[in-house]
Amino acid sequence: MAVDGSKRVSRTESDAMDSSVFARSLMSMGRTMSTANVIMQLANPAVGYGVARSTVEDGRLDRHPIKRARTTASYLAVATLGSAADRRHFRQAVNRQHARVRSDDDSPVAYNAMDIELQLWVAACLYMGWEDIYERVHGPLHGLQRETFYQQGKVCGTTLQMPAEAWPANRDTFSQYWDEQTSKLAISDEVRDFLLGIAHFDYAHPWVAKRYGPVKYRRTIGYLPQPFRDALRVDWTPADEEWFRNYIADLVARERRTPLWLSQLGFRLLLWDVRLRHRLGRPLV
Repeated sequence: MAVDGSKRVSRTESDAMDSSVFARSLMSMGRTMSTANVIMQLANPAVGYGVARSTVEDGRLDRHPIKRARTTASYLAVATLGSAADRRHFRQAVNRQHARVRSDDDSPVAYNAMDIELQLWVAACLYMGWEDIYERVHGPLHGLQRETFYQQGKVCGTTLQMPAEAWPANRDTFSQYWDEQTSKLAISDEVRDFLLGIAHFDYAHPWVAKRYGPVKYRRTIGYLPQPFRDALRVDWTPADEEWFRNYIADLVARERRTPLWLSQLGFRLLLWDVRLRHRLGRPLV
């Protein structure tokens, strides 16, 4: 489904994020699951091939990892802490990049980065990652708090071109959507090699990959829900699970001791950087 240029993101639903529970839940430990979340997004064949075969050279993670990481983190900072103007500026910048990402006659699957259904999938993965981290630190969300957190999560998509009404109506409906989508995961050998290369830190300097790759890989696979591990065809042993539980327990303990302002500091600096870039006329992505 192509984007209808006449659609407008609901300002009522996307602009009141600064004082929300969702914005206040920003946590520094979310950085540790970023690679897993990227893999979740790319497990959708259209997104996976769109990224693996992208001709947008300056946006490729495997060739420009620092720039790509900054862009993704800036997007999240703008989505959760930014103003309506910040989100509009970033949306326009992302759109200019996404408009160039389209399948060609040689692609195994059709894709278009401006497709609202694909943007919904990416937003859903981002939301699931955010909810996962929040619940690991603060415990399970229930009742009204769970629904409020979920409704505010639609900003993960409306900061792109996804209209607010495309977001599943409530958290239970979202669960049905998520289960349906994850039941259809399919990762080809080409995309699998690309994703595992990301997990192993293959795009980093060889010394960095050798030193940190094994831990990054184990951590990344640990964060993935089982359907994604199955689609990737990777092993996950009881020993791996014990290691991951201990790893997460240490992170959670540290996060709970971290003041909120410090946990949010990286995102606030990124938001400041986005605003400065906009004022100076420099590219945002």
